[in-house]
Amino acid sequence: MTHTFLQPQEIEVFYILPALRRYLSMYMKLQGLKQNKIAELLHIEKSAVSQYIKKKRGNKVEFSENVLNEISKSASKIKDEFSLLGETQRLLRFVRISGDLCRIHKNISNIPSECEPEKINCFGGQDDGNRHAGICY
Repeated sequence: MTHTFLQPQEIEVFYILPALRRYLSMYMKLQGLKQNKIAELLHIEKSAVSQYIKKKRGNKVEFSENVLNEISKSASKIKDEFSLLGETQRLLRFVRISGDLCRIHKNISNIPSECEPEKINCFGGQDDGNRHAGICY
């Protein structure tokens, strides 16, 4: 499924976020929430929830068991916009730290096989001695 050269952030936007929404929708449904409520909590359309649950959307990547466990935890913590933002950012960080982002990036994008996060400072660090690069990472 290798495509053109994509940055890690593009992988997050085009692949990771839709997959997170898919799993959040599925786990929320398993918790007994109705599709209307899931759509409200995730700030997406009810039709999108249906497509996520039927695996018609957000199905281009699979996560490791560790990431799936974290998504399951987040599904029960999302109660409003603030918790949605916080849990989404927490999950994105977890996907990066777990190695899933790199694995998915290598599967989807035409990047060098020897690419590793520490070689290109994927997850931040100090860039000029005065501030931290990639602070959200």
